[in-house]
Amino acid sequence: MAHYTGPVCRFCRRAGEKLFLKGERCFSSKCAIEKRRRAPGEQSPRRRRQSDRAVQLREKQKLRQIYGILERQFSNYMQEARRKPGVTGQLLLQMLESRLDNVVFRLGFADSRSQARQLVNHGHFKVNDRKTDIPSYLVKAGDSIAWYETSTKSEYFKILKEGSLKRTPPSWLGIDTEALTGKVYSVPDPQEVDTRVDTRLIVEYYSR
Repeated sequence: MAHYTGPVCRFCRRAGEKLFLKGERCFSSKCAIEKRRRAPGEQSPRRRRQSDRAVQLREKQKLRQIYGILERQFSNYMQEARRKPGVTGQLLLQMLESRLDNVVFRLGFADSRSQARQLVNHGHFKVNDRKTDIPSYLVKAGDSIAWYETSTKSEYFKILKEGSLKRTPPSWLGIDTEALTGKVYSVPDPQEVDTRVDTRLIVEYYSR
């Protein structure tokens, strides 16, 4: 599947805030926001008020870039969320959080979602004892995530096991720190999502 391969730091500069797309680098002095907060591209000498549509678009782009997915796939997630009963914005977040690459990231097996996506693409993980190399695979309550047998012999796995995990997983996920396996306890809780995005604006964007 196609994916964006250009510089991602420009997304943070465009949003005017850290989107934490490059793992540990985002917490260091090398972060693009720390070096140059100005938005990319030619700057207008006049400051113009953004239209409601522009604000909605910016919020949609920000969420899409955080999870590293392209426009068509994001639109499909939005359509699926609108078809289901419930709060559309929360359902959208639940689906994005349920992606396998995001779950690998949340479990602390990767520094960033892009790194997690690469690990999944390379076939390093199993879901319910079945090798799964599709980053967009949606996990469900009761699913287990484990490293593929040959991957446990890799240098990356050894470093990960000898060191400390990248982060503490949310309450809807469980982790065995000895075996480095994960468990999905329930559907993702939108209240625990640490992305500062107003999903109401995104729903309004697609309602026009």
